[in-house]
Order: sequence, then C-alpha cells, then structure tokens
Amino acid sequence: MKKNKFLSNKYITGSLLVIAGLLLGWMFFHHSAPTENSEQTALLDQSKNAKQIWTCAMHPQIKMDKPGQCPICGMDLIPLQSANAEIDEQAIQMSESAIKLAEVQTSIVGKERATKEVLLYGKIKPDERLLQSQTAHVPGRIEQLFINVTGEVVTKGQLIARIYSPELISAQKELLEAVTMQDKYPALPEAAREKLRNWKLSDQQIHDIESSGKVTSTFDIYANTSGIITSLKVNEGDYIGKGAVLFEVADLSKVWAVFDAYETDLPWISMGQKVEFTAQAIPGKTYDGTVSFIDPVIESSTRIARVRVELSNVGFRLKPEMFINGIVKSNLTKAGQQITIPQSAVLWTGKRSIVYVKIPGTETPEFKMREITLGPSVTDAYVMEDGLAIGDEIVTNGTFSVDAAAQLAGKPSMMNPEGGKMTVGSMPGMDMGNNGTNKEERAKPEMDMGTTSGNKENEKQPAMDMKDGSKPMKMEKQMVKVSGNCEMCKDRIEKEAKSVNGVVLADWNVETKMLQVEFDASKTTLDAIQKVIALAGHDTGKYKAPDDVYNKLPKCCLYRK
Repeated sequence: MKKNKFLSNKYITGSLLVIAGLLLGWMFFHHSAPTENSEQTALLDQSKNAKQIWTCAMHPQIKMDKPGQCPICGMDLIPLQSANAEIDEQAIQMSESAIKLAEVQTSIVGKERATKEVLLYGKIKPDERLLQSQTAHVPGRIEQLFINVTGEVVTKGQLIARIYSPELISAQKELLEAVTMQDKYPALPEAAREKLRNWKLSDQQIHDIESSGKVTSTFDIYANTSGIITSLKVNEGDYIGKGAVLFEVADLSKVWAVFDAYETDLPWISMGQKVEFTAQAIPGKTYDGTVSFIDPVIESSTRIARVRVELSNVGFRLKPEMFINGIVKSNLTKAGQQITIPQSAVLWTGKRSIVYVKIPGTETPEFKMREITLGPSVTDAYVMEDGLAIGDEIVTNGTFSVDAAAQLAGKPSMMNPEGGKMTVGSMPGMDMGNNGTNKEERAKPEMDMGTTSGNKENEKQPAMDMKDGSKPMKMEKQMVKVSGNCEMCKDRIEKEAKSVNGVVLADWNVETKMLQVEFDASKTTLDAIQKVIALAGHDTGKYKAPDDVYNKLPKCCLYRK
C-alpha cells in the first residue's frame, strides 16, 4: 500500500526517469568521447611530426632530414617540401644565403614610355650640290695661273687664268674679216660672234676686238662660282684641251653632317627627326639640324646606312672631314607606354630569349625559366612583345647564377630547355653524386661550363669512322668571355667565330660579354676560335688582342681602360 502510494507520486516517478536517462547516457557515451579526442590528437601529432626534407639549391641530390650545410659546397640547406607542400617541378629553389652570395636581384615588370638615345658617329662633308669644276672652254697653253694653291678662296667673276690659244686667234681673225664683209653678207659677223660666245667670251670682249681691230693672242678665264679650291688640276705651261678641268671648287656656305647608322639603329631614325651633334675640334658648341636623307641601301661590308643633315655653315667653322658625334632622341612609334624589362634580365640562346620569373607565395624563393619575345631595344632595356605580364617579378641581376643553379639541378635552363640532369665532372669540387651512375659516366660532361677546349676524356676516345671514311660530327656547345662594347663588336666577334671551319653557331651578348659557340670538335677547338677572335681585336679569356689591331678599332669599340 505504501509502496504503491510512493510510486504513484508523479514527482518521484519523474525524478527516477531522469536518473535512469542520465545513467544510460553515461553508459553509452562514456567510452566514445575519449576515443574521438584521441584520434584528433593523434592526427595533430602526426601533422606536427611530418618528416621535413632538406636539400641544397646547388646540389639537389643532397637530401637530409634536418637543416645544416651542404657537404659539397657548404651552402645552407633549404627545405625541400613539407607533407602538404606543392612545388613546381620545373622551378629552382635557392636559399636566402645563396641569393645573397650570387647577388640575385629582382624587379617588378611595369610599363613606361619606350625611348632611346641613338649615338651616331660621322663627318662633315661639303654639299655635293654646291661642288663645281672650273673648266677651260678653249684648247691651248696656260700662260698665267692666278690661282695656284689648294684651299685658296675664289669669288665668282675673278680672273683665274690666261690661256694662249691658236684656235681663238683664228676665230678672232674670222670675226674681223666678217665685219669687213657685213655689207655683202650681213649674217656672217653674227655667226662669228656666236662662235666666240660659245667659247665663253663676253659681249664686251667681243666688242673690244671689233673696235680695236686687233687680234688678242691670249684668252682670260674667269671663275664661274665662289668657293674654296679643293683640288688643283693644272700648272703654268700645261697644254690643255677643250673642257679640261682646271680646279675643283666647293662652296662651303652650306655643308652636310653625314652619320653612320647601323641596322639596329635605323628603326629609331626617321625623316625630319632632330639631331644634336658636337665636333671635337669645336669644344663647348652644340649644333642641331633635322634628318633630310636616309640612305636606302645598306653597305654590305660595314652594315651601315648614311644619315644626312643639312646645315648652314656660318663663319665656315665646320670644315669637311671633321669628326662629329650625334645624338638622336627617339620614341617608339607605337602610341602610349610599353612593357619594358632591363637588358640584364635577358639571356640569349641564339633563337631564344629567356628570363627567370620568381614564383609568388613561396616561403623559399623559387625561380622558373620562361621564354619571351622581345621587341626593339631601348636605353638599357627591351620592349616586351610577349611572354610577361605587368606585375611579374623577374631576376634582373645574377641571372646567370640562377641559370647555372637550374642547369645543375636538372631543371629547364638556357642551354637545356627540356631539363634533365647535367654533370660537370671536369669542374673540381663539384661532384654531383652517383644518382645511379658510375664514376666514369659522371665524368663525361654534357656541356663544358668553362673556357677550356673540352673534356680530355672525350678527346681521348677514338671517333668511329663513317661508311664513307669521314669522321662523325662531335658537336660541342661552350661559352667563353670576349671583351667588346657595342653592336659593331657583336657583328665582328660573331663573324670571326663563324669564319672558323666547323663553327655552326656564334652568339655574343653585349651585356654579359659571353660568347656562346657551337662547333664540330672533330674540326676545331675553342682554343682555335679564341685565337681568331683575338687576332680581330677582341681579348678573350685566354688570348689578348695585338695592340696594333686593337688601336685600329672604331672609337666605340675600344673597351680597354
């Protein structure tokens, strides 16, 4: 009875149900919660303890499980990748210390107005339209010469010579006889006068002959122009024929400034463009004029075209054959600003132009090679046609060092666009490791990075003869430093290198002073190529150009200080 009454109390019943629910919940979920927390803790610990691989930027075969220094070169190791990191397989990683050692610098690609100052070298020339020849109009012997020094000033109408002419004496006699017969033959005197006029006798001279009735034995020659005597052709006592040249006369009141423009400069020069120039003989004075003529034909030997500026020569200070230095400030014909990059950022490989772009958002600096298309060169820069966008960060200093690291790491590079391992067995202290190959295989370089004539082991290996008895081609690509300054040097160096039998490619970079050559090692060596270049006036890594040859180079090509 009491028990039933106890159970029938609704408060007591509710309390029992709540207790029972709590007991059941504890029984079901007591073991599951700790299990879930344990799994989360284990995942976090696994993530924290994920193995980190460390490697060398210059020797990627070195892999260690902790930071330190490379056992080959001593550079600080860099983290290769973490458990979840994503690294571009074609990119090269470099540590901060390696970047400092290589003096690698980068800059952001942007737009600017493409301008260029074209340097021109030339000479003062006389205006060809004002050159005249003073000739004799009658044959005879020069009795007196009143102008007998080259460089003498002559004015129009001045007496310059006196000639004895038997033909002129006969013509005067004919005139006097015609005058006596003019009643019978009225036209005869006029015909005789016309004959004397054709010999450049004036009407006054003819009238004097008629009025005096005497024959003059000599004939006076007067200057038909004013100017400077540039060439003296005769002397007193010489016999001359009709039309013989006595003097060459140049009117120097107007002169030409004639400049030599190379092929690479022609896109920046146009008709009507302003040119400023100075003359070494007139220090402190700057002249200016406009381009009036551009030679339509380029000289095959010098690869230049003539650019002409017409000038008024006030005071005759500008003298023919005087050396002058000109500057043309030009803008690219395209309107607006253009994407430009520094010339130091570009590596040339003959047909290809490449730069190294820094990959954004990476903890360790990474660089990747990219081929680009270049437009014309401007002042210390190139105009970009294709391959880069505004905001890209590119290597502008130390590009060769980044490229060398990419070559050693087997990544795409200037000389190896497809990537792949490249051994440098001939370079001391640069053992690239086994990587599954034996020591003899590692000693065979795919490309010689120095200035030697090749790998000695390769030279000792006998070449197999072809079926026709000829030796097979042994193509080698090498690079060597060659001194020079300008595009003219580039043309000369490449021309001399290609003149060597066996050379198939020669490309010299004006900025880096490095010459890349590809040649048949069975026909020539890098040593022979360097000798030929040195004999043309350019120092190489091994040979110095003869002083007499060097001193004959154009002024813009003189690189020695």
